[in-house]
Amino acid sequence: MSYLLDTHVLIWYLDDYLRIPTRITSLIDSTENQKYICSISLWEIAIKTNIGKLKMSLSFDELLTEVKNSDITVLQVEEKYLKGILTLPFFHKDPFDRLLIATAIAENITIITADENIQKYDVPWLW
Repeated sequence: MSYLLDTHVLIWYLDDYLRIPTRITSLIDSTENQKYICSISLWEIAIKTNIGKLKMSLSFDELLTEVKNSDITVLQVEEKYLKGILTLPFFHKDPFDRLLIATAIAENITIITADENIQKYDVPWLW
């Protein structure tokens, strides 16, 4: 299976593992599954860290190193994701999450998220 980790799931997976349900960490840990994050998640983490809205025990550089050393693939923003945003209803106004939703739809992958607003969209999700 293929999974797109929401930004908070990536942070928790690398920095606060116990916040994620065991069945979800098992999916992320499995080498049989393909795991993805969107580059927008790294941008979101950088911005929120910089303005003091996000505190982690890992530095941003350490988080980047962890991602690079993992089997998580970073998806770069593509035109089809940006166009997909145009068709999304406004259940969720967060621009980072809207791009994650459009990415998951375009790539036909399941989002792992605890965000109830994302769960309102016609996109496969798990939590």
